[in-house]
Amino acid sequence: MKTIDSIPTSKMQRASKLVTTGAKIGVNYLKYYGDKITKTEVEAKARLNENNAEDIYDGLKKLKGSALKVAQMLSMEKSILPQAYVEKFSLSQFSVPPLSPALVTKTFKKYFGKNPNEIYDKFEAISVNAASIGQVHKAEKDKKKLAVKIQYPGVAESIASDLALVKPIAIKMFNIRGKDSDKYFKEVENKLVEETNYILEVEQSQAIVEACKHIPNLNFPNYYPELSSDRIITMDWMNGVHLSEFKFKDQETANKLGQALWDFYMFQIHKLQKVHADPHPGNFLISPENDLIVIDFGCMKTIPNDFYVPYFELAKKENLSNPTYFEEKLFELEILRKDDSKEELVFFRAMFHEMLSLFTQPFHKEIFDFSDEVFFGKLSELGAKYAKSTELKNMNGNRGSKHFIYINRTFFGLYNLMHDLKAKDIKINNFKTY
Repeated sequence: MKTIDSIPTSKMQRASKLVTTGAKIGVNYLKYYGDKITKTEVEAKARLNENNAEDIYDGLKKLKGSALKVAQMLSMEKSILPQAYVEKFSLSQFSVPPLSPALVTKTFKKYFGKNPNEIYDKFEAISVNAASIGQVHKAEKDKKKLAVKIQYPGVAESIASDLALVKPIAIKMFNIRGKDSDKYFKEVENKLVEETNYILEVEQSQAIVEACKHIPNLNFPNYYPELSSDRIITMDWMNGVHLSEFKFKDQETANKLGQALWDFYMFQIHKLQKVHADPHPGNFLISPENDLIVIDFGCMKTIPNDFYVPYFELAKKENLSNPTYFEEKLFELEILRKDDSKEELVFFRAMFHEMLSLFTQPFHKEIFDFSDEVFFGKLSELGAKYAKSTELKNMNGNRGSKHFIYINRTFFGLYNLMHDLKAKDIKINNFKTY
């Protein structure tokens, strides 16, 4: 794979890159109008989606950082985005062009004052994995195999300017109105800033490993603070295959991995009230012994009690059946607002009742089958229904606690991973036994 010698870091450089991408999309639409003459609408639209997805991804992967992180997050929205976008954007999870060896050496000199070969006994200058915020290199020290994660230059410094570019698009897409809408963008910005703080990531990683190491069939790398810095992390090299690339031989293995994954998340959410909020396939490996390995703790979300309690109260079947209590919790979670019109109150009360009645089904049973195509088909249909809803587009989208952004992302990602595993017979409350 071709390496990158530089990354646009200034606001002007990054904005111009997006303008170039926009021009390419304009050309794609001209092709689309031409295709409609000689092809069916479905064929023409499919080609448009493929061309746009490729051009957008190509532009974002050159920017890296928070711009590429947005693509990574969108790749998890399988029920909303066209398949061409999901397939292309999913590459941002662990397969993008890496930094050149010269740029890697420059990064080490900046943060350690030494070349990597002066720190490790062996160091591979070409990365083995490259994603949105950083890339991973193989190394060795004292006969121990290590993984060294290096952050791309300028990523932390460009977060605010990247989000400033994205903000007007998001406001229009989700029809966000009102003075307090900045809370959503600030939540995303704060999390991205945390993800670029590698000293914090090492601390979080060690804390979660200590808290969750007792969960069966779950493994973690050790972390080495003395070989880490603001922008470089050194951890154990873990042998395994990315979850999305693993070929399952039997249902027993799928169930074992699914139970470990589910228990890991439920234990964090209910026992720690702090959760790994980045559940995409690039953050999980499957070992040769068919154990689940978790390898990235950059994005951790603390769940405050005033959100945790009403959120999980609405996961209970009896509360969904109590209209007065249900509405009370919607107000607590800021889904319903005091300044809502009568029409908005009726619409969002019905919308969230429909969504939660479906989405919380796994919590209404002791055992759940995450391979159930009917359940996931209904989730996809419901997502598509509201994505196309003209009524919703005319409503004020500025609603819901800021905590929904990463908690919903966590659950959507977890459900998708469980479905990809085709995990059956999952004991929903198994975490309570630990």
